[in-house]
Amino acid sequence: MAIQLTGEHEQFVRSLVQDGDFASEDEVIDTALRLLREHDEEAMLAELRREVALGIEEADRGELAPFDPLATLERIRKRRASSQGTP
Repeated sequence: MAIQLTGEHEQFVRSLVQDGDFASEDEVIDTALRLLREHDEEAMLAELRREVALGIEEADRGELAPFDPLATLERIRKRRASSQGTP
């Protein structure tokens, strides 16, 4: 894969290598991609934490419906069937 960088970004990458912060331009890009992945994972975890907190608040207010395992299994089966195109 070939990557086109703006002049500013290209100079930044080169300066990081020239300053000895990274051994190569590839290492700079690898580190940047790893940090992006970590950021994305942290954002997903933060969203999950918000969702859990909302669920806990609803439970504390008594807004939860009783758990019906059979109905839940039926919903899952219907979802799978519709996503696989089977009736």
